[in-house]
This record gives sequence, C-alpha cells and structure tokens, in this order.
Amino acid sequence: MFSRAARSWVLRTTGGGLGTRGTHSPGGSARSQGKMASYYTNHYAQRSYPMPDEPYCTELTAEQQALKEKEKGSWAQLSQEEKVALYRLQFRESFAEMNRRSSEWKTVMGCVFFFIGLTGLLIWWQRVYVFPEKPVTLTDERKAQQLQRLLDMKSNPVQGLASRWDYERKEWKK
Repeated sequence: MFSRAARSWVLRTTGGGLGTRGTHSPGGSARSQGKMASYYTNHYAQRSYPMPDEPYCTELTAEQQALKEKEKGSWAQLSQEEKVALYRLQFRESFAEMNRRSSEWKTVMGCVFFFIGLTGLLIWWQRVYVFPEKPVTLTDERKAQQLQRLLDMKSNPVQGLASRWDYERKEWKK
C-alpha cells in the first residue's frame, strides 16, 4: 500500500513519468535523452556520514558568490567570520551541533502527560455522567444488614464467618 502511494506521488510530481534516462521506445535507441534527477541526495551531514553529496546552500546570493571567489585565493587573507560563512555554505551543522542533546524529551513527556490527563478527564466524565448510580445492595447500611443476616443464620460455623463470631458476647473473636 505504501509503495502504491509513493509511486502515485512520484508520478504526480514528475509529470507522469519516472525520467527519461534509459527510456526504451519501439524504433528508438536506448540512449538517454535528458538528465534524470537523483531520487536520493544527501543534503545534510550526519555523524555516520559527515560529507554530504551536495552542499547545503546551492543557490548563492551575490555576497556568497563573492565569498566563494575569495575562497579560491589565499586562506590566510580570510577572516574567521568568512571561514565560518564558507563552512556554513557547505554544511548545515558542525559536529558539536550534531552531537548536542535535543529537547525532544520535553515534548514527548508533555504529550504523555497531556494524554494521561485527557484519559483521567474521560474516566471522570464517564463516572459522573455515563455509569449508573451505586446499587442499593452496595451501600454501607445494606452490607451491615447482610453481615448480620449471615451471623444470625450461623452460616458455615466450622471455618467460615460464623466461626469467628462470639455469639455470647456479640463481638468478633480475638
């Protein structure tokens, strides 16, 4: 399913075809009639692959072009700021910037707490508006009556509830 979606996206963005390189047509040659765009180009450096396939900035302004021309000369004439600007034209981040910790954990924890709170509100709403009231048999008065009834009937006098009740003193055995 994903491959069909990816293929349809490629067909829409490229105008219906996958390129012209290596196109075979009946009666035609198998030579390329145009340059096919690369499907995967690495535009950014990673710790595992620090040299990208293409520079970070491909379209240069007039100032940046002048700096690139100045780069062809002696590097001793370049200031530190110009060297950093040249580095930024080629690479997006330095190794120190790539290795710094991100604050993504704060977003993740915020989302976790948000959904826990939302779930708590949903449970509260269900208890108040959806679930019925407590049955009468679960009230404290009714439970006391049921216990008294079991004791009066002396149910299970050997090992059960009635075996722990002292009928002469009317209290639980110690």
